[in-house]
Amino acid sequence: LQAEGLRDSVKIMVGGGAITQEFADGIGADAYDPTAPGAAKLARALVGK
Repeated sequence: LQAEGLRDSVKIMVGGGAITQEFADGIGADAYDPTAPGAAKLARALVGK
């Protein structure tokens, strides 16, 4: 995404049982949540709804 100049226009979310906050931070994710309901709430916040 960075190489193509798209990183600022794309939000990256990761989560689930196999993913940690440390991993999310390490890859530069914009959001992380270990649960589906939490991820849905974060997604709404990221898109401003």
